[in-house]
Amino acid sequence: MSVSISDLVRVRTRHPEAIAEAAARRVRRPLIGESGRLMIVAADHPARGALSVGGDRLAMANRCELLERLMLALSRPGVDGVLATADILEDLLLLGALDGKVVMGSMNRGGLAGAAFELDDRFTGHRAEDIRRLGFDAGKLLLRIDYSDAGSLATMFSTARAIDEMARHRLPVFVEPFISRRIAGKVTNDLSAEAVATSIAIASGLGGTSAYTWLKVPVTENVDDMAQVMETSTLPAVLLGGEVNGDQEGAYEKWRKALRLPTVQGLVVGRSLLYPADGDVAAAVDTAVGLL
Repeated sequence: MSVSISDLVRVRTRHPEAIAEAAARRVRRPLIGESGRLMIVAADHPARGALSVGGDRLAMANRCELLERLMLALSRPGVDGVLATADILEDLLLLGALDGKVVMGSMNRGGLAGAAFELDDRFTGHRAEDIRRLGFDAGKLLLRIDYSDAGSLATMFSTARAIDEMARHRLPVFVEPFISRRIAGKVTNDLSAEAVATSIAIASGLGGTSAYTWLKVPVTENVDDMAQVMETSTLPAVLLGGEVNGDQEGAYEKWRKALRLPTVQGLVVGRSLLYPADGDVAAAVDTAVGLL
């Protein structure tokens, strides 16, 4: 039985076992449904200390509001599921919002935004065994590589082992790779065609098998480069929506073009759909679904 948002603290305080019970009775579905495409809403940003949207530095800090936006997004036709950390997914479980949805656990959130250790991105979220135990459907991890930062090697090694563990449980894992560098002390992702192709090549070769590996890739600065970039690997991929920086229509057009490529199977978008500039979550989600 689901609860309301106002009841979450009471249930967590008095009946913590309710989370496991909700996970056990959740109605599951295949990763790829009848449409053959994936539309996933992402909400794993807060656990990395990334709470800002646009000019609002604490936009994602109100958990009740975030849950309301997520539940609205998940209720829209064509939305397949959600990507989030344990705390958010467990709230959604208790709210009864995950039946018939693809549930992706976020695995490494240790690379806190702005931290000196940001690129030594430890696996502080879901483990493969947690995803299996809770009956979730997939995992996702972030792999940022800075050739001048030794912390990137630790993240690469941990990523390879996480891929192995997910494959051992026959669970898909979505790897989100970037070539990154620090500019004025801030980690910045390189979205040139060469950098994105290089990151895809590196990510595709990690682990003892790639049988369960998917890629979660950004759209390049010039969307016309995406066709060549996506030829780097035969692994299935979804597009990372990312922030749109005020140009929502321009972002939609880029996604529309990239979604035509043969290895691209869908779209994973977070803040730009949950916190659109005009505040209309349903309309933003419906537009994104329409691109598929």
